Amino acid sequence: MLACRIHAKEDLRIEPAEMPAPGPGEVLLRLGAGGICGSDLHYYFDGRNGSFVVREPLIPGHEASAVVEAVGPGVTRVKPGDKVAVSPSQACGRCDACREGREQLCTNMRFLGSASLFPHVQGMFREYFVMGERQCYPVGGDISLGELAFAEPLAVALHTVNRGPQLIGKSVLVTGAGTIGCLTVMAARLAGAASVTVSDVLDRPLAKAQEVGADVAVRADRDADALSKPQFDVCYEVSGSFAALKTCVAAVKRGGVVVQAGTLPHEPLPFVVNEIMAKEIDLRGVFRWGIEFDWGVRYLSARRVDVRPLLSGQFPLQDALSAFRAAADKTRNTKVQVVFA
Repeated sequence: MLACRIHAKEDLRIEPAEMPAPGPGEVLLRLGAGGICGSDLHYYFDGRNGSFVVREPLIPGHEASAVVEAVGPGVTRVKPGDKVAVSPSQACGRCDACREGREQLCTNMRFLGSASLFPHVQGMFREYFVMGERQCYPVGGDISLGELAFAEPLAVALHTVNRGPQLIGKSVLVTGAGTIGCLTVMAARLAGAASVTVSDVLDRPLAKAQEVGADVAVRADRDADALSKPQFDVCYEVSGSFAALKTCVAAVKRGGVVVQAGTLPHEPLPFVVNEIMAKEIDLRGVFRWGIEFDWGVRYLSARRVDVRPLLSGQFPLQDALSAFRAAADKTRNTKVQVVFA
């Protein structure tokens, strides 16, 4: 079998690997589709994702669907031939955070495709891989493997909205119109937002955001005045831009909520924190997701959300380098996936 490995900055290789075998309670999966996330791009183009540095060859990939190839002894949740969404979260289930129902804050978390630990936790950009039974979510119907691979980023968007207040009748700003931004638009609509405005610095992402439900699209680099005054009940910052966070603090109403989902650079905050105090703004962080993965699988399988407009292209795993380059071009693509050839 083949696996995609990042050895260092701009050093991605497709290499042979040993075929794994499932043990008790485990499932052998064949890759269906794997979405290339911003963190995967950082690992390839920068050799790191924030403070997580590639220190050994890393198989990226934490957004994936698969087909069950074989099951180990004792597995009852899935059977060979099933289509599954694969949860990349391996929480311990024993720490205080897990016991309080916040598994995304698990102190012993092993998250697939991440260099946060050493040895690294290898991801799913490989032809076959073994997962624990509880990480496999079987789905029937006509949903494609490409759509099913959106379960993880949709879970991020659902958790982002879930970290804010109830949205019925509320006005919302989403800064960043990439995959997570567009999915956050969908999640805000599901939650009952009365109006959704999206900002970005590129036309194509803004057009996609309107296609999936945004009411207003703003070019932040050309029309900054449109977002300079308090006007939104809730602002979701998903771009990972300090300028966008500054916009959110300015644009949220007094007593409003700003939810930070995008990963920001490790630098001082670019605004006067007194503005948070004087407006009594709630600034809330978002890290991954918890039960929202389950919700995302259900929303996708029932087509309560239609992610097909966001899927820009699929590349065979053997051509992962081209896929990464395409995924980095936001003027042409939203979500790019690698697939089993």
